[in-house]
Order: sequence, then C-alpha cells, then structure tokens
Amino acid sequence: MIERFGHGGDLETAQAAFGVDRSAIIDYSANINPLGPPPHVLTRVQQELKDVVHYPDPDHRRLRAMLAEALQVDASMICIGNGAAECMALALLAMAPKRVGVIYPCFSEYAELSRKFGADVIGIYGHAEQAFRAGVDEIIGLMRKVDLLFLGQPNNPTGVQYNLEELEKLAAIAAESDTMLIVDEAFIDFIAPDKQATLLPVVERYSHVILIRSMTKFYAIPGLRLGYAVAGPTLIQRLKSKQVTWSVNRLALAAGEACMVDCESYEEVTREQTVMEREYMIERLEREFGCQTWPSLANFILVRLPKPWTAEWLQTMLGRRGILIRNCAMYEGLSEADIRLAVKDRERSVILFEQLADVWQEGV
Repeated sequence: MIERFGHGGDLETAQAAFGVDRSAIIDYSANINPLGPPPHVLTRVQQELKDVVHYPDPDHRRLRAMLAEALQVDASMICIGNGAAECMALALLAMAPKRVGVIYPCFSEYAELSRKFGADVIGIYGHAEQAFRAGVDEIIGLMRKVDLLFLGQPNNPTGVQYNLEELEKLAAIAAESDTMLIVDEAFIDFIAPDKQATLLPVVERYSHVILIRSMTKFYAIPGLRLGYAVAGPTLIQRLKSKQVTWSVNRLALAAGEACMVDCESYEEVTREQTVMEREYMIERLEREFGCQTWPSLANFILVRLPKPWTAEWLQTMLGRRGILIRNCAMYEGLSEADIRLAVKDRERSVILFEQLADVWQEGV
C-alpha cells in the first residue's frame, strides 16, 4: 500500500515503489481540479514573491473580508487555516473533546487528529445500499455518546451528501446534546450551488455547528495549503485562540485572494467538466470492467472491483505504468476490493482506461 501517511497524492512514495519518475505520474489518487490553478492566481503568487521578506497578516483580514462577501456572512464568522486540516485541528484543540464520533467510511484525518489530541474515537458504519450513509437516527444515537462529531458533506471517499432536512435535524440535536458538529465541506464547491446541501445560510443560528471548507482542491493549489472554517463569532474566536501566529503564509493568502476575483467562468467549467467526466468514467468502469460504483456528487468515485481483483493488486499494476490510484482497503467500512479514482480530463482518462484494459487482460 502506497498510502503510508494515510492519504493519496504521495508521489515521492509512488516514485520509490514503482520506479516511475514522479513528473511522469498521472495521479488519480488525489482529488484536485484537473484544470490546474486559474492563470491569474499563479500570476498573483509570482507577484507576491517579492514580499516574502515581510510577515503575512496574522489576522488574514483581506481574505476574510473577500470570503465574507462571497459567502454572505460576517467576517467575524470566518477563520482562515493552513488547509482544512488545520481548521479541524483548531476545532479539536478549542473544544478539547474526550470522545469523537465518526461515520465510517470517512476521511482518515478525523480519527487520526482526534487521537493525536487525546480523544477516544467512536464510529458507526454507513450502509452500502445507502451509498455508505448512516441513518439519521443512528447518527443521533452516536451524537449523544460523543462530545464532537465529524460529518463529511459530501463525504470522502464516497462523494455522497446528506440532505438539508437531515443536516438541520442533526444541528438541532447537536445543541440539545451539547455535541459539536463539524461539517467537512472540503469538496462542496464541486457541486453546483443549487444542489449543495449546506447549513451555510443559517449556520449562525446553530451554536454547536462549524463548517470547514478547502480552497486547495477546487482551485488546484494543494501545495500552498488553504482552508477556512465558518461558524458563529464566538466559536470562531475559540478556534482562533488556538491558532499559531502566521500559520498561513502570505503566498497562500495571496492565492486565496486571487481565487475570489474573476473566477466565475473557471468555476462553471470545473463543475460542468466534473459532471461530464464523472459520468464518462462511471459508464466505462461499469460496462467494460464490471465494477460497482456509488452515486458521487464530488470530483472522485468510489469503485468496487469485481472478484478476484484487489485494490492492492491494481494499484501496483497501474503504478508500474505511471498511474496512481487510491487503495481504499485502509478505510474502515470498505473492502480490499475498493479503490477511489479522482475525476480528471478526458485526455488523461483515455490513458487510464487504455492502461486499465491492458492490466485487465494481463490479470485474466
């Protein structure tokens, strides 16, 4: 298994394992926008280089103001972080939960971070016939047992989301049971705005809800690390009180500010391409290879390989051919036959399916 650090996108490990130069690897294991960063964002980062001799703004004022306007919330409701992962860590540090709840399968960092900060992790399992969602009553039962609950929306690695009615019910129960509800919306930007199920417009009403989003995946700047949390001002102040000064560097802040300007066309094309290429990939996976997939709304697909193929075998075979996929055997609640594929552009997907066909024949 290539995921020695628990995540996809580890090109260094893949290069060492498969003997393929990292620059030649087509990475289907990390869910990053295949369009790459908007060109003007890269230009802004280059322009900012001359100012790396100065400290970044420790209060991230310009980016918070721009996000506040875009999200239609007050700037006091936003905390900028060094990636969504830092925002999760700040929530754990600020709330100091003794017991954290997760719904398997889910992003591995929920449990990893929780344990690092001394919390016990209690999990329930989503159901395959419900696209690995758990029932709301099951989640409520878990909520009453823990101090903090992580919920992926859409979930990673499945790409499914809960509906707004379910989210509002969970948010109300969170306050009633004195449980913090952390809703991870890292991939929600890949969903068309009218199809996003989010508490964002009403988040200030809920005293026990924190929304966490990523800018690195949608705008293809994961190397810069940039994310943010949205919640009521009191909660945000608690998060910020635990944040290391200057944890977000000025290049990341500059990129984030640029992402807030003149990106409407980029965002629209990204969402349209994600839907089109996801459907293309699912159709071929099911028709040509007999794979099972689930109805993802995000820029990745959870795939179950037909017997006797395993995720480890396919990862190795494709890795030797310069294609990196995500082995999902490590995810609680999934099997040794499960992989995750990022949604990319047609040119790279054609290469993926050509290599997949060769591997399939070789394995017969």
